[in-house]
Amino acid sequence: MTYRTKLFWVAVLYFVEGFPFGLIHNALPVYFRIFGVSLKEIGLMSLVSLPWAVKFFWAPAVDAIGRKKHWFVTCQIFIALTIVSFPWLMRAQTLDPFFWIFLIGLAFFSATQDIAIDAYTIRLLNDKELGMANGVRVTTYRIALIAAGGVFIAGAGWLGWTTMFLAGGILILLTALVTLRAPEMRESSPIVGQDHSPRTFQYFVVIPLKEFLARPGFIQVFLFVLLFKLGDMAMGPMINPFWVDRGFTLFEIGAVPGTVGVAATIAGALLGGHLTNRWGIFRGLWILGIFQAVSNLVYAGAAFLPFHPAPMYLASVTESFTGGMGTAPFLAFLMKICNKDHAATQYALLSALFAITRSFSGAFSGWGAESMGYAAYFTFTFFLAFPAYAMLPWVKKWIGEEGQSSKLKGDG
Repeated sequence: MTYRTKLFWVAVLYFVEGFPFGLIHNALPVYFRIFGVSLKEIGLMSLVSLPWAVKFFWAPAVDAIGRKKHWFVTCQIFIALTIVSFPWLMRAQTLDPFFWIFLIGLAFFSATQDIAIDAYTIRLLNDKELGMANGVRVTTYRIALIAAGGVFIAGAGWLGWTTMFLAGGILILLTALVTLRAPEMRESSPIVGQDHSPRTFQYFVVIPLKEFLARPGFIQVFLFVLLFKLGDMAMGPMINPFWVDRGFTLFEIGAVPGTVGVAATIAGALLGGHLTNRWGIFRGLWILGIFQAVSNLVYAGAAFLPFHPAPMYLASVTESFTGGMGTAPFLAFLMKICNKDHAATQYALLSALFAITRSFSGAFSGWGAESMGYAAYFTFTFFLAFPAYAMLPWVKKWIGEEGQSSKLKGDG
């Protein structure tokens, strides 16, 4: 198989991986608010993303049963069927239990698809191909977020929601037909190492966790992982409903926070990565974390001032750009503190903590915005960003400790 062919499959798979995530987090909050669903219920919808946080529980089943291609193709079919059903489920200004079942199902099949796609891609690529492939992966995932957010919302303003849900479902179904032709990968046993020795539950779970627990300050560092993006995550689910309540058209919402905002996030992540490389992870965390927090006040100002498009545009670009900047050193930190011998399990654990923050802070966000008002709530989220800073002394030790450890291993 040629390198270009591999990149094609990476692009296709990560586009279809990003589309359901973008639909849940970007398009559906606008759709629900347009139909008069309360901010509290829209906030609670953040709990739907929990399958992404806990997917490591059933990841071994995906790894051990059947072929990865069959897993993600099957999931794509269910994702498509769920998406096309949404217009017929929305009957009132509230989300009934049946709708919640469909939402959770969409998240579950999307998270399961992600497990299979990630495992398939690891087997598809060799070490020398990872650099360019990861660039393609990130780019197409972000394009999917724009398609499921900006384009989807703007299209709904022109063609109607029913048409866009049908188009989204058909797109995923067509992708399933394409990925059905993806090359078969050799499936190796997940319980046998490269040296053909058996790998046990202790190897996969107990040893990686004990390695974390044995390091001083692990509670403080885990709290830092939970809290660093708290302010950002607590405000995020209310941004698109805020745009709806400010009277912006679907085209404007799709164009600014849904498209320009995603582009600003990419630009911020690139700059944040450059600054992190230049300053180091610790300095990048606390400086770029401050920028990330202050951007919430820009949205608070836009909510406090009399309506005008300019402050809203400024708030959207600022929040997205600084959010991307803050994410770069944070992800670098998560990678830094993982032991290379157990990176998969340890990084999955840290990612789960990060995802749990998104789910539960988002669930609270609707109640906060509805009871406090947008301006007060956005100001409140600014202060939520700072409890993490109390954990920085332990974070600094882990960064330095890991660096010394790596150096010693290299010297040895």
